[in-house]
Amino acid sequence: MTALPPQPLSPLDGRYRAAMGTLPDYLSEAGLNRARVEVEVEWLLHLADNRVFGTDPVPVETQDKLRLAYLDFGQEEIDWLAEKEAVTRHDVKAVEYLVRDRLERLGLGHLAELTHFACTSEDINSTAYALTVKRAVQDGWLPTFREVIEKLRAVSLELADAPMLARTHGQPATPTTMGKELGVFVWRLERVLARIEATEFMAKFSGATGTWSAHLAADPLVAWPQLTREFVEGPLGLTFNPLTTQIESHDWQVELYDHVRHAGAILHNLAQDIWTYISLGYFTQIPVAGATGSSTMPHKINPIKFENAEANLEIAGGLLQTLGQTLVTSRLQRDLTDSTTQRNIGVAFGHSRLALTNLLGGLDQISLARDVLLSDLDGNWEVLAEAIQTVIRAEVVAGRSEISDPYALLKDLTRGHRLGADDLAEFVRGLDIGDAAKERLIALTPATYTGLAESVVKSKIAG
Repeated sequence: MTALPPQPLSPLDGRYRAAMGTLPDYLSEAGLNRARVEVEVEWLLHLADNRVFGTDPVPVETQDKLRLAYLDFGQEEIDWLAEKEAVTRHDVKAVEYLVRDRLERLGLGHLAELTHFACTSEDINSTAYALTVKRAVQDGWLPTFREVIEKLRAVSLELADAPMLARTHGQPATPTTMGKELGVFVWRLERVLARIEATEFMAKFSGATGTWSAHLAADPLVAWPQLTREFVEGPLGLTFNPLTTQIESHDWQVELYDHVRHAGAILHNLAQDIWTYISLGYFTQIPVAGATGSSTMPHKINPIKFENAEANLEIAGGLLQTLGQTLVTSRLQRDLTDSTTQRNIGVAFGHSRLALTNLLGGLDQISLARDVLLSDLDGNWEVLAEAIQTVIRAEVVAGRSEISDPYALLKDLTRGHRLGADDLAEFVRGLDIGDAAKERLIALTPATYTGLAESVVKSKIAG
């Protein structure tokens, strides 16, 4: 058997590459290296702007040319770094040499020693990861997550008045509306969205063990903590972590990944519920021209979008949980377990985004079968037992009835029995309750016994 040409090992880089959007621009090895170059360049320019060690600020036009090292970062730089790292055996050192090379090309060799000045690798890495994760989340993941919420909101509002039989414990239960049930997911997801949007993307820039020791040795008169804070929070737009070991503690990452995993768990719940509604016939699936549902059963339209979403949310959730468990801990002042773990951030977000795109596609390909919902409701009149026994209780309290234990009365009537409209009407007419209460109950149907379902949806998630 001959060997295949080079193939992507991950389906995210093969079969599902088109669904990744801009995530690879940030969370790939090349994306990380581009951010590392950006941090190295901006740190050097920041030092020069602040005239550290008597340097003069780099002229604006020269700054623009130097910034091309990361703004125009492409295959040439990727290949250059790969070749250099093969020698250095150190990825961050290779980045430093690339910046030095660009300085020489621009006639700025006299500034070469400001490259990576007083930095440990984690100063560059924590900052680069904060930049790439921030950009990936804000540009490549959040827009799709918000799109899912908005699509779900629109469907929920459209179906706010569509009565359906609830199925608590899988059994017929007090009716609700399809829109209200989907609205619950919107409400839950928006709470998690707010937490994700409030993420602090943090970085350290305080040297080998977080003490600015080398900085002070070089110039004890410079206010290094202030200078580094201004760098991290100014041109980079991140949040500065002033108290760390050699590494930034990664707590912000753990918080973010927990929130994204939480969102995924809610969406997993949604995918399973819609899959179940489809199996019950509540939703019909809109055929896609040319698509095949089964290789042998021509009639089938399988809910593959929701199944794909479910599986990928499980993969993403597992990876995000692993990231959180690993990144929260570092032995003493530093170990490298975080290094290889963080290289999988893109894989976790890739599977999550793939699930989001499948949910969007799935929601676009279903249509509510209102007739099925109404037929289901009409076959389960016994769910009105709750309403009847509750009205009797109210009548007893108001002094208009002397019925004892209304719950037991209705349990004996309905438990294990199938009743119809006429059966319940006859039962109500014989009750010892007021005429107004009887009229309300006789007028009630499973389809109208939905309480405030429609209005609560429209008041809480209308946007």
